[in-house]
Amino acid sequence: MAHSFPVVLIPQDGGGYFVQCPTLEGCYSQGESVEEALANIREAIELVLEDEEV
Repeated sequence: MAHSFPVVLIPQDGGGYFVQCPTLEGCYSQGESVEEALANIREAIELVLEDEEV
């Protein structure tokens, strides 16, 4: 079963993007492009979920 998590994508003044998942505490990442930031937060979400299963 696939889960959906909302994310917040924030453009940075110096370029790139900060992205966080507000429903998972401490789950955030960044990327140079929107696509990279979203791929990175997807990986971060997976890692948080794996860690919670232990």
